Amino acid sequence: MNKLCQWIFNLRFWIWDCFNGLQRGVPNLQFQKVSVTCCRRLFVALLASMVFCWGLHPGVALAQTQTISPASSIQPYLDRVIKELTEFRLDNGLKFIVLERHKAPVVSFLTYADVGGVDEPDGKTGVAHFLEHLAFKGTTRIGTEDYKTEKPLLERLDKLDAQIQAAKADGKKDEVARLEAEFKQVESQAGKLVKQNELGRIVEQAGGVGLNATTSSEATRYFYSFPANKLELWMSLESERFLDPVIRREFYKERDVILEERRMRVENSPIGAMLEKFIDTAYKVHPYRRPVIGYDKDIRNLTPEDVQKFYDAYYVPNNLAIAIVGDVNPAEVKKLAQTYFGRYQAKVKATAKIPTEPQQKQTREVTLQLPAQPLYFEGYHRPSVTHPDNAVYEIIGSLLSDGRTSRLYKSLVDKQRLALNAQGFSGFPGDKYANLMLFYAVTAPGRTVDELAIALDQEIQKLKTEPVSAVELERVKTQARADLLRSLTSNSGMAQQLLEYEVKTGSWRNLFKELDEIAAVTPGDIQRVAKATFTPENRTIGKLLSKQE
Repeated sequence: MNKLCQWIFNLRFWIWDCFNGLQRGVPNLQFQKVSVTCCRRLFVALLASMVFCWGLHPGVALAQTQTISPASSIQPYLDRVIKELTEFRLDNGLKFIVLERHKAPVVSFLTYADVGGVDEPDGKTGVAHFLEHLAFKGTTRIGTEDYKTEKPLLERLDKLDAQIQAAKADGKKDEVARLEAEFKQVESQAGKLVKQNELGRIVEQAGGVGLNATTSSEATRYFYSFPANKLELWMSLESERFLDPVIRREFYKERDVILEERRMRVENSPIGAMLEKFIDTAYKVHPYRRPVIGYDKDIRNLTPEDVQKFYDAYYVPNNLAIAIVGDVNPAEVKKLAQTYFGRYQAKVKATAKIPTEPQQKQTREVTLQLPAQPLYFEGYHRPSVTHPDNAVYEIIGSLLSDGRTSRLYKSLVDKQRLALNAQGFSGFPGDKYANLMLFYAVTAPGRTVDELAIALDQEIQKLKTEPVSAVELERVKTQARADLLRSLTSNSGMAQQLLEYEVKTGSWRNLFKELDEIAAVTPGDIQRVAKATFTPENRTIGKLLSKQE
């Protein structure tokens, strides 16, 4: 879970929020630098912007607050966190985790909705991501000049849109033209009543930074940071945002924005198109196979009623969790939380019926020929983040893929010069459910994807037949430990990790247990898991071949 959190998403944000910030008018985020080479950063950033279509686990870091030595004992740090952490649940079921850090007068906030792409009904893909966009449009009081005047116009737009779709289905071109003209007129009237990005302006004027959100296969996360004296302002804004959202405001404009996102990330991107085909090949029934951004047809057919129904089902108190990390007083947080979030009515959360992916029994393969640099993908099914062998999979991923010292890079890039880059990670497209270990490599000039496949297989076979040396294993463990601890040095990074483990594993304490589990991995564990996982029948292959235009 943590490898993706620490660099894939930081790089994804770097690209994606440039686009989202322009669309929403949200202040630019500040991101923690990632210590990777320029070449690796460029390629992985490009790939990461594509894998966002399926959503992964974000790991943002805004402000460094302390440094933790990977060689030091974790126990004193864990003891300090336990001492400084307060958790409580409101009567309506909403969970809060509060961690005091008084080194700087800043606070990071993260609202975690335990709902994502996997929870969407068939034919409604993209609704979770759509709702995330609309959460920035305001409420009946924020984002509008006069909601009483705006509301009937928004309702009229819904009726016109339904009439337009019906007229198109009946082939009534003249009727469609008339209705579309009226739609534009009403939309213009409604638009004049909108206070564009008022939420963002309030946050920015109060000294807030990093206002944004992400949707993944499994969760939707809303986050920003404030000066410590703006705690009550955050309570007011964030509670109002989900207590009284206006789903219809600029709904149709935002639908066009999302369709353009999809065109950029999939239709007009060879890597995006390849990933969509690859994941659809690797999964047959589990909703991981669907892109979080949604399919084009589904996005076009989504209505405000669809989004509202999804919101009503999943944005309920006991399906939300909030982390607050920084210069705060837990007693004050609890008092304000009861005042503002205690207004939420307790409801039974919806539970999506997630089908279990059947065991794969033979190699699957998909090939696309597009005008692009040839690229090779190879994925293997693995269990979820709660499985006892999760740390072993993380170590295997590090051995093969963690930077220039990894086996894949040294073999495929440095020694054999088959690839310009060779990487991979565990936990694609998510890790809440059984997922994939994904490896990928971009061909060097004059080389082929078939040569990459052979070389990759040789490195994988070594894990099964040759015990990892004590020196190499210790190096990888130290790096994995450092990566995890580094993600906790910022308030926002800590908030993110605490909630990931709290929601997905049942307790934030499992975040620190993972360090012990990493330390306990043996060469025998690696061989055992490699033999069970890296088999031909458990493999999915993807080949992106170059097509001359």
